[in-house]
Parts: sequence; structure tokens; C-alpha cells
Amino acid sequence: MEERGAAQRRMVLIMATLTLVLMPVTGWVISLFSSKIILWDRWVGNETLSYQIGIGLAVGTIAGFLARKVIEMDFMEPVRSRYAARFADLKLNWVAVVFISLCAGIGEELLFRGAIQPLLGIVITAIVFVAIHGYLNPKDWRVSVYGIFMTIIIVLFGWMTDEIGIWSAVIAHAMVDVILLADLGKEEA
Repeated sequence: MEERGAAQRRMVLIMATLTLVLMPVTGWVISLFSSKIILWDRWVGNETLSYQIGIGLAVGTIAGFLARKVIEMDFMEPVRSRYAARFADLKLNWVAVVFISLCAGIGEELLFRGAIQPLLGIVITAIVFVAIHGYLNPKDWRVSVYGIFMTIIIVLFGWMTDEIGIWSAVIAHAMVDVILLADLGKEEA
């Protein structure tokens, strides 16, 4: 059983690394074919990097704890148990949680907020992003409740990207993931 958990942990770390590399490259390729995307402007943002990081930490922490509160509601117990079971064998330490969260934050935000959002707009990009993650599920209303909540959060990340800078969304996304991954890890510990 421990070997299975180690193999799954390795696979998750490999997938995180691929997210970190392949999603920004995909965003860059998309930007090459679109006159709507000025990649440098998307990467630099309207505010200083330190301001973007500070806002990202604050918004991501609040959003992460709110997401956790939604997941902890009584009616969400079947969903919480299902997701906790997926992470039960991984036994992620803090370094792995932070690594996975940063990979997702950087990779996914550079693709979705950096390249796709200028083409589809904030709301459509947020809906696509949440749907790809499986949180808008017409067969499971509980998951969809969480999906609607996350769509609102991702719209906020999109707005942050446009008004503050993409690194605020990257850090906010990573913080949400750190809080939720750490919580899922302890759920089955």
C-alpha cells in the first residue's frame, strides 16, 4: 500500500511539473497567434511585484479559507469524503503541498489569465477553468455548488489580473491550493 502511495505521489509531482512547464508554453504559443495578447504587458501588470504578491497572499488566504468553509458544510460531506479519499494515500508533506500549489498557480494562471482571458473575457474564462476542473457537474449538485463558488473566486482572479497584475492571481491561486491541499491531507491522516 505504501508503494502505491509513493507511486501516486511521484505521478502527482510529475503532473505538477508538467503543469508548470506546458501550460505557460501553451499560453505563449496562443499569444503568438493573437493580436489581442501582449504577453509582456500581461506578465508585468499594473502594480509592482511586491504589491501583487501582497494582494495575492491576502485574497488567496481569504478565498482558501472560504472555500474550505464551503467544503466543510454538512451537505458537502459526500464531496469532501470523495476528494479526501483521492489524496489519502499521497501523504503530502508541506514542501510537496507548496510545490504542487505553486506549479498549479503559475502554470494555470499564465495560460488561463495570461493567454485565454484576453480572448474569451473574464467570466467565460472562469467558467471554462472551473468546468475543466470538474466542479460544474450537472450530475452532482453538491459539486456544482462548490463550482459556482469557485467561479466567483476565479472571476475575482481574472479581475485582479487585469487591474493589478497576473502575479496577484498566481499567488492567490497558489494560496487557495495550499490551504485546500493541506486540509485534504489532514482529513484522512
